[in-house]
Amino acid sequence: MEGADLAGKILSTWLTLVLGLILLPSAFGVSLGISEIYMKILVKTLEWATLRIEKGAEKESVLKNSASVGIIQRDESPMEKGLSGLRGRDFELSDVFYFSKKGLEAIVEDEVTQRFSSEELVSWNLLTRTNINFQYISPRLTMVWVLGVIVRYCVLLPLRVTLAFIGISLLVIGTTLVGQLPDGRLKNWLSEMVHLTCCRICVRSLSGTIHYHNKQYRPQKGGICVANHTSPIDVLILTTDGCYAMVGQVHGGLMGIIQRAMVKACPHVWFERSEMKDRHLVTKRLKEHIADKKKLPILIFPEGTCINNTSVMMFKKGSFEIGGTIHPVAIKYNPQFGDAFWNSSKYNMVSYLLRMMTSWAIVCDVWYMPPMTKEEGEDAVQFANRVKSAIAVQGGLTELPWDGGLKRAKVKDTFKEEQQKNYSKMIVGNGSPNLESD
Repeated sequence: MEGADLAGKILSTWLTLVLGLILLPSAFGVSLGISEIYMKILVKTLEWATLRIEKGAEKESVLKNSASVGIIQRDESPMEKGLSGLRGRDFELSDVFYFSKKGLEAIVEDEVTQRFSSEELVSWNLLTRTNINFQYISPRLTMVWVLGVIVRYCVLLPLRVTLAFIGISLLVIGTTLVGQLPDGRLKNWLSEMVHLTCCRICVRSLSGTIHYHNKQYRPQKGGICVANHTSPIDVLILTTDGCYAMVGQVHGGLMGIIQRAMVKACPHVWFERSEMKDRHLVTKRLKEHIADKKKLPILIFPEGTCINNTSVMMFKKGSFEIGGTIHPVAIKYNPQFGDAFWNSSKYNMVSYLLRMMTSWAIVCDVWYMPPMTKEEGEDAVQFANRVKSAIAVQGGLTELPWDGGLKRAKVKDTFKEEQQKNYSKMIVGNGSPNLESD
């Protein structure tokens, strides 16, 4: 009985500290300064570790920096120019060398698939995700690394799991209860309070530090908020500062439970990626939503998948065909404190959250940008590209034209057929005018 009493006292003391020092302040959006002190200590520790690494691993740093500038020099000229110096009008066996060169370039340094792996760091951040065993450089650094493992797994992880469990439980229970109320102002107000409170608790469970910029451009009701997509917690990051009606793919497991509970309290739109008819229904529901200026702004991630926080890939045009005002938002995570990217093909939601909770912290910047509308004579694709470019510039991200759907699917046959047609035109002589014009 003494052991049970001791365990009960420890548990009650733990919950009291969590409730009083973290849970209640985060629910009301108040900070007691604990996270600020933690971040200052963390920054100083990482700065010291970086100096030790630079002194003890100069050769490794030189090798890593030299590799980051690019392995190969690409020739971006079109096929006609690339083959003009190798062949005449007729087919020649030497044409094989051109296509072999292009294939090897894509294999050695593919600018698409590398966007779906963790971002490389300039210096090690004392986490286990590293290509070089930096922790063995010096005894001091090894001791700090071991101490960090103990702190992350024995102190921060239990605390964060407790907060996440409370936050997710309150979100599921709260939205389910609010969903039983009749539609009206009271239900909308309670729904917003539940979403804001629970998202703040969940962000605190990740030791989240968020810097919001240009709050005067915060998305307004009746509009559409579009942002680059790195992680499912993008939703938490944005909802901590305001509520949104969300649009996204239907998930299973833990995410599915949360989605089904949330839609009861707020008109979120969930769809099946593979069902085209469902997409038409989504478009119709979105148009009806933005027609009502009293409803929450819609939050959409036009890339359709998570990118590794280094780039912005092609925006799907569907979000820009609906009409209405677009409110662009740029999100940029600081990888020094933790890797926020979710590789959904490698990790399920639970294992991903555990990785996040065993990192140091989640630090990010959010830039609200001036609202944008479709210009005269501009189609949906051009509008989407213009918004994408603005987000990439603001967030310091690389702008890429590729479809993020290549993360899960092979290159479409139409792209292959297009290259084959271009080559066949050159063989029969139809491609020669292009060469003369160039």
